[in-house]
Amino acid sequence: MEPHDFDQLIERETQKVIKLQEDLGIDVITSGELGRDNYVSFVSDKIGGVRMMSMSEMLDYIDDKKAFENMLTTLDVPAVSMKNAICVGKLHDKGDIVANELLTMKKFTDKPVKITLPGPYLLTRSMWLPNLSGKVYGSKEELGQDVIQIMKEEIDNLVDIGVDVIQLDEPVLTEVVFTEGKPRSFMCAALSERKDPKEELEFASSLIGQIMDHIDRTRTVASLHVCRGNWSKDERILLTGPYTPLLELFAKVNPDLLTLEFSTPRAGELSSLLADSRIVEQSALGLGVMNPRNDETEKVDAILARVEEAMTYLPKENIWLNPDCGFATFANSPVNVLDNISGKIRALTEAASILRSKNDEAVNR
Repeated sequence: MEPHDFDQLIERETQKVIKLQEDLGIDVITSGELGRDNYVSFVSDKIGGVRMMSMSEMLDYIDDKKAFENMLTTLDVPAVSMKNAICVGKLHDKGDIVANELLTMKKFTDKPVKITLPGPYLLTRSMWLPNLSGKVYGSKEELGQDVIQIMKEEIDNLVDIGVDVIQLDEPVLTEVVFTEGKPRSFMCAALSERKDPKEELEFASSLIGQIMDHIDRTRTVASLHVCRGNWSKDERILLTGPYTPLLELFAKVNPDLLTLEFSTPRAGELSSLLADSRIVEQSALGLGVMNPRNDETEKVDAILARVEEAMTYLPKENIWLNPDCGFATFANSPVNVLDNISGKIRALTEAASILRSKNDEAVNR
């Protein structure tokens, strides 16, 4: 397919996704990210100095080939999906990472819109293949500063276009704290050397904090998303653990909104996050109440119960309802199908409507 034809196809399908969200009653609209091959490697077409590499190409530059192969075996993803955007030259801005995606969204909706970006730590760590990237940059930290500069330029563009929520996706943070002594489970995090978790979190905090500080909070909401992996329906191979090891980072980078996985027991208890007064005072919670990987539609009563629990810590206006993550981590290996997705979103918006009705009744009494 020619690039122009592909772009037109993506635009038509994005319009359908937006209409679906509006018809189901979603308050903040997203694009569906239909033009992205996966949640991070799509930047290979968007940032100069980056090249998409296949699993076999990457293996040529891996020192510990056995460990890398073992990690790939752990992942429940078809081999054809195993590609990554690798730094092969000095990074340079091409003028668009997700800006055109935002412009397309705004053609089709007047509702508030959210745009998602791979976070600076995710980008830096996933791009860094030492035996290749190290020929251009002296360290992962040096690469990270060029990532920061490009992201700042992109965010300025997004804010000028008009965006209501900018979300930084940083799922690899859980790989840092939950895989000590275990096989790595994020392919995009497996290429760079593993440092002490404390040191790695400090590096991540520095990168994310620089971007959070740059976002103009008077013009948009700055959101940080964290989950524990979203590529397989087999929950046994996905990471497990509460948010406790990430509390210091959350407090330091200070997002307006923490959009977090919480529908699965693997995410731990709400108290592991919300018992920390810094989190409650600084950020709203994008409460994950929907598992995108299973086929069953969540029960409205279960969603309501989860929200009621969160309301023991947070005022109602500081709770947003979200899926735990997206529905299609890899374009050619989605974790769900449209009929299931529609049912899940309908349950979410029904729960939101019930909660709003209850609150209206309480105010009017």
